[in-house]
Amino acid sequence: MTTLSDAAQGASERGWVTRREILAAFSAALIARPAHAAVATIEAGAIADAPARSTGRFVRIDAKPAPIVIDTAHTAVVVVDMQNDFGAEGGMFQRAGIDISMIQRAVPPTAATLSAARSLGIKVVYLKMAFRPDLSDAGLPESPNRRRHLLFGVGQVVRSPTGAASRILIRDTWNTDILPQLTPQAGDTVVYKHRFSGFYQTDLDAKLQRMGVRYLIVTGCTTSVCVESTIRDAMFRDYSCVLLEDCTAEPIGHDLPRSNHDASLLVIQTSFGWVSHSDEFVSALRRPAATA
Repeated sequence: MTTLSDAAQGASERGWVTRREILAAFSAALIARPAHAAVATIEAGAIADAPARSTGRFVRIDAKPAPIVIDTAHTAVVVVDMQNDFGAEGGMFQRAGIDISMIQRAVPPTAATLSAARSLGIKVVYLKMAFRPDLSDAGLPESPNRRRHLLFGVGQVVRSPTGAASRILIRDTWNTDILPQLTPQAGDTVVYKHRFSGFYQTDLDAKLQRMGVRYLIVTGCTTSVCVESTIRDAMFRDYSCVLLEDCTAEPIGHDLPRSNHDASLLVIQTSFGWVSHSDEFVSALRRPAATA
């Protein structure tokens, strides 16, 4: 079985000196191994890499392709785009005739996840897809990002369910407010983004680094677009991401035998991170602290 020391020796032979590079080599060696063979070494590696003075606790989460141990002091729950334009009546999706029922079903488990995380002091970060009022951050006139969002009426003035004027996908309006059941609380971090990934031209990475975050528990919508884009970019930056499958949703292909949501779960657990469930995450936080 590949061990952390094996990875360290191989990395040393290649001239790699940082712990992150050693762990990258170690993770690569595990990809081809069955999940049951990787469990013990993943857990041991996670704890061996933990800061010596962690003020949190180690939590073992059952996940695919194998369990993962996180350090709550270095973990954040990320809520991707759970805002009125995507998940509320009167929002952009619903106005466009898109079925939002699956997004609405993801709200209760997400709320439970946030409650459990906050009870242990785990940080919470919200991402909000929104553009400046003049659309100056939407891209050039012929850019795909701008053109696709214009098809959905970005920037148009609409009436919110309260009767007040609002604008589709524009900052600081009802349309881009977080769904009321998931309203941010004092101490939470909110980051605006203007592309599918939460890392593109934002200060998300800088904020996470200042908070000492290395593990991301990911929730939100939509699975194959903003959620997957953010997880890919997070993985490229060496964050370990655990996607909670019942806390995310995808209208595209929802009625097909295999939806975009299902496809994203598979590619994430295969190549970009881990996939688990809100019940497992909440239960894991209530169990005794994990050990190597």
